[in-house]
Amino acid sequence: MSNYTVVLYKDADGGYTAIVPALPGCVTEGDTLEETLTLAQEAIGLYLESAEAHNEEILEEAHPPVIATVEVEYPAKAALR
Repeated sequence: MSNYTVVLYKDADGGYTAIVPALPGCVTEGDTLEETLTLAQEAIGLYLESAEAHNEEILEEAHPPVIATVEVEYPAKAALR
């Protein structure tokens, strides 16, 4: 068993997009949070199966990513010009 971080983004249409940072290209979408997490588990499993079948390196997440939110003042964008 391995653990992978899944980053979830709420979509404008109400669903969710899930990205697995440790597995490049491993992305899925669902209508609810629960469905998206279930689909993410399936996507990770398929990603790892494919990597093994193609004799590719099985990537593991050594250290979970740090995800943070920063506040940026909008007029600061104009100062960059």
